[in-house]
Amino acid sequence: MNDLEPGMLIASIMVSLIGFACFSYGKKQKRPPALVIGVVTMVVPYFLSTATMLLLTCGALLAALWFSTRKLGL
Repeated sequence: MNDLEPGMLIASIMVSLIGFACFSYGKKQKRPPALVIGVVTMVVPYFLSTATMLLLTCGALLAALWFSTRKLGL
């Protein structure tokens, strides 16, 4: 995160909070997909520089989590 743009700052905080919630849920329920997606979602804001890419990446990760739990039954 090179710039301190308000949109990027708010997006990264929100994405990290969602990641922390997934991580906590995965740890409490002993669900590896939620645990891994939570950690990745908390870390990804450090590597992306635009809010659009951050939100798209977070959306893809959460869709993968939904798919793994609903369709695959993990």
